[in-house]
Amino acid sequence: EVSPDRLALSMLSRLGSRSPLITSTRRLCAPALPKGVLTTHYKKIDRATDERWQDIDMERFADETDLLIVGGGPAGLSAAIRFKQLCNEAGLDYRVTLLEKAAGAGEHTLSGAVLEPRALEELFPDWEERGAPLKTPVTSERLGYIPPWFPSLNLPLPIMSGTPTDNHGNYIVRLGNFTAWLAEQAEELGVEIYTGQGGVEVLYNDADEVVGVATNDVGVAKDGAPKDSFERGMELRAKATLFAEGCRGSLTKEVIDKFSLAAGSEPQTYGLGLKELWRISPEKHRPG
Repeated sequence: EVSPDRLALSMLSRLGSRSPLITSTRRLCAPALPKGVLTTHYKKIDRATDERWQDIDMERFADETDLLIVGGGPAGLSAAIRFKQLCNEAGLDYRVTLLEKAAGAGEHTLSGAVLEPRALEELFPDWEERGAPLKTPVTSERLGYIPPWFPSLNLPLPIMSGTPTDNHGNYIVRLGNFTAWLAEQAEELGVEIYTGQGGVEVLYNDADEVVGVATNDVGVAKDGAPKDSFERGMELRAKATLFAEGCRGSLTKEVIDKFSLAAGSEPQTYGLGLKELWRISPEKHRPG
């Protein structure tokens, strides 16, 4: 049996050293990091100790907002929408800014989900009139148990009404499309959404309070040196900052550790999910 790595190396050697594939591979890999160096990120290695950064302008442009939301997934967008709805009901005009690292809303959202629409109905009772991409209601479902000692056997199990296995009334959605639609609704309400901008640094004031985040620098080489295209990230300062990066967001972890927000709590637990994409004949496809 030949391993995939050995097979790939064999193919590369047969193509020859002048192969475009080898050239592009080398280009992607260079310049290599010095031996023993795992990262060149400025939060891990101080740029003040690197002479290549001595003449680089490190000043950031700063902007201010009332509410800053870091993360443009369903949670962050829903929070932005609800906040603006409450502002409109109270006749208040607060500026809401949302940062999303993906190039477009929903592009980093793990797609394919079953959506229970109760929260959506609370957020937008008229979601159908607004064109929400919920087009496929669940019409049938099956639950079974495959014993490890007899993998060809599928034992059917009952689906109890009201349990998490009961999906009647829910919708099968492409979550990326749903997130993009939420972004459209947020922008209609006046939320400012900046895509392609990831928050990489939490900003604190002299009292050690969170006052916003800074976005990522661009134009930094793999070896940590500034390129000719280097541009400093910007600071977004806010009266309130909401972190909606997901369960393992890097800034969220920093804030949790700094302020001991998880003290006295059970540790977070995670599950590993496997997703399969099947291509079947159109005549065998049954929506729902």
